Amino acid sequence: MAELIVTTPGRTRLRRLRRTRTLRNLVAETTLGAEHLVMPHFVLPERRANQPISSMPGIAQQGLENVVKQIGKDLELGLRAVLLFGHPEHGGKTPDGAAAAAANGAVQKACERLKRDFGDDLVVMTDVCLCAYTDHGHCGILEHGQVLNDASLAPLVNMAVSHARAGADVVAPSDMMDGRVAAIRDGLDDAGFEDTLLLSYAVKFASAYYGPFREAADSTPASGDRQSYQMDYRNPREAVREALLDVEEGADWLMVKPALPYLDVIRAVREASLLPLAAYNVSGEYSAVKAAAANGWLDEARIVRENLLGIRRAGADQIITYHARDTLRGGWL
Repeated sequence: MAELIVTTPGRTRLRRLRRTRTLRNLVAETTLGAEHLVMPHFVLPERRANQPISSMPGIAQQGLENVVKQIGKDLELGLRAVLLFGHPEHGGKTPDGAAAAAANGAVQKACERLKRDFGDDLVVMTDVCLCAYTDHGHCGILEHGQVLNDASLAPLVNMAVSHARAGADVVAPSDMMDGRVAAIRDGLDDAGFEDTLLLSYAVKFASAYYGPFREAADSTPASGDRQSYQMDYRNPREAVREALLDVEEGADWLMVKPALPYLDVIRAVREASLLPLAAYNVSGEYSAVKAAAANGWLDEARIVRENLLGIRRAGADQIITYHARDTLRGGWL
């Protein structure tokens, strides 16, 4: 039986360290600042547009001028990293998703403009996946109802290289094809973009939390689902294997997606790798908080801060989150 230790008054009192906010901040073990946040954006192939996403209050699909203006305002808040998702021109969805690599695509134009206007003050990350550009909505080449792994690699490489050529600092493949990190790294290097960083969606689960994103990116599969290539959420050990394979293939940076249901996985990947680790606080996590706050069921500022600090505490170095702007604008840190 364990010995019960009773302290006498005036000795060990942990509450002394919690007495004031200043003291609590001074001894805080986990920090959260603007430098830890990445804001996602959905870019339309139009010059000016602002189409609110009904399932994601406060987030919109935007044309080039709107995106640039918004990111400029966000820079003033301290947000210095963005993740761009694109849409093809009307009628641009094809079986092979070729529009994803178009030099005049929405993401490519946005990269060029953002780097021209903001230079190295802004880190521009781009999502590399075919789902928004294929007419079937899957993340690779589809044949007889099956997503082909190896045949999907070349289009992904072409997309990543086109983003790097447009000025992207970081390309982030989210497709979950085996071997795509090595293929993209080789493709970038062969094209002269040795300095372009590769942030791998190393651990991306087949999650129900992506629902609102499918509206935002117009990427719902026309048939079937993505469980054959996105990860089974019952398998935390496999998640570590996925991450370590991407390290071997040349990833500079790793990601776990979603975040809140997978804090254990974030911790496991953090302990297994020395690479920087991001976590994606995804659309469903964001929308759930927004809906509950709109109904007065919780305090949005407090719950967002608690959620983001929980993700950081689990081991994430960066958090990709739709809450980023509200958090800084509202002083929720």
